[in-house]
Parts: sequence; structure tokens; C-alpha cells
Amino acid sequence: MVSKVAVSEDFRKQVLGYGLTTAQILYRMPDHPSLLQTYVWQNYDLFPKFPALQDFLAFWQSKLEGPLFSVTVAHSKLIKPAELRAVDGVFRLN
Repeated sequence: MVSKVAVSEDFRKQVLGYGLTTAQILYRMPDHPSLLQTYVWQNYDLFPKFPALQDFLAFWQSKLEGPLFSVTVAHSKLIKPAELRAVDGVFRLN
């Protein structure tokens, strides 16, 4: 008998090439346009076109009152820690 294992939607997206994407969104306060507010959006999305983020930003612009000021995006294919490689199977620290 084969048992089924529940797989999360996030895991499925990772297998399909999606990566965790974080966007810091700065927008102007509707009542006080000289003030900026921040909103952090995070979801699994596809690099480099970010269709989920594009959809969210289109929703924001059509339905929400706070005009966008800037969007800063972080994704594992944009930034990631330096890779370490073993030389002769030994890491040497001085």
C-alpha cells in the first residue's frame, strides 16, 4: 500500500523554480503625501519578471489610495551568500 504525503503549495512552487521574494514597498500616505510609509510583501515568485509581485503592484495601483514611491526587491537569484568550495578537501583558516 502506498501512502500519500501532503505537500505544501510553497514546496511545489520551489520545485517549479519559484524562489522566495521579498519586496519593500514605500508609498505616500493618502492624507499626508509628504510622508512615506513602508509595507513588506513576501511570496514565492519567478525571477526575473516577478509575475506575482507585478500582479500585486497592479492591484495596489488600481485599488489602494497610497501612491507608490519605490519598490526594492530581494530574491535568492539577486543576492545570496558567497559560495565556499573545498580545496584539496580542507578549509584553511589563518
